[in-house]
Amino acid sequence: MPQRSTPEERDDARDDEPRWLDAEEREAWMALGYLVIRLPAALDAQLQSEAGMSHFDYQVMAGLSEAPDRTLRMSVLAAFAVGSLSRLSQVVSKLERRGWVTRSPDPADGRYTLATLTDEGWATIVAAAPGHVETVRRLVLDPLTRTQVRQLAAIGHRIGDALDPDDGCVQRRGAGR
Repeated sequence: MPQRSTPEERDDARDDEPRWLDAEEREAWMALGYLVIRLPAALDAQLQSEAGMSHFDYQVMAGLSEAPDRTLRMSVLAAFAVGSLSRLSQVVSKLERRGWVTRSPDPADGRYTLATLTDEGWATIVAAAPGHVETVRRLVLDPLTRTQVRQLAAIGHRIGDALDPDDGCVQRRGAGR
């Protein structure tokens, strides 16, 4: 990104001048960009090789595994997995073909569809979890101090709030503030 002004010059800049990144901000942005691209690929690679599923598949199944009766409305599951309903529907269709998930109308309101993790799906996610957790530890948590882990959580919450202040999905996952 071009840097057209120094921080001091920015104070005097016209209102329509972009707020260019200073060197520290640019370094932080580039580091985050690297992580946003590389980390999902690494998580996908581990899960594909060890469990035959993508990270998104894992997120969907993990969401169901933590739900009462291993069942959630598709709309709630989409929010948990941070995916669109259309993407979720495609993935759930694939998981249904594997026998890991079933779909049924919501008896409380037939306008909604429920996704349920089957016993086979439960066994699959239980078998995949140790390798996934070890990869998360190795790539994300182990390189950090305990203080940095807390800071990472706080940073994730702040950026998440900026992305969608009404989402609240991170809080529902048990991450308190």
